[in-house]
Amino acid sequence: MATPWTITVDCADARLLAEFWSAALGYAPAPPPTGFESWEAWMVHHEVPADEWGDVAAISDPDGAGPRISFLRVDEPRTVKNRLHPDLQVSGGRHLPAELRGERLAAEAQRLCALGARVVEEHLSPGSPHVDHLWMADPEGNDFCIV
Repeated sequence: MATPWTITVDCADARLLAEFWSAALGYAPAPPPTGFESWEAWMVHHEVPADEWGDVAAISDPDGAGPRISFLRVDEPRTVKNRLHPDLQVSGGRHLPAELRGERLAAEAQRLCALGARVVEEHLSPGSPHVDHLWMADPEGNDFCIV
């Protein structure tokens, strides 16, 4: 049996990143734990100080297919390139013409940049003038790619 798991992202602003990644992935705020009407009720029950309520946020796939993602505020800033990063598969795959994939990547990059991301570097398809994938950064500089 597989072990249930959550991706946790350390960050400076949990709500900011939860909003960005929710919009980027089509996710929604995670529902409160079973037995609780709201996250606030859960925090009160567990005596979490009110000044810490904004230190964590969670999102989940409304269809239940993707993993839950939690965001946890930490004091230390990001200092090096991520060793693990998500690849958002938006181009349709390499079986499609490179020009079409490049157009899809450009449109998605524009949408994500409007949400607060930035393009770090473009990578071209081998032997082609068209973009194969984009290395990007979320609003706090965490790496991800769109492919």
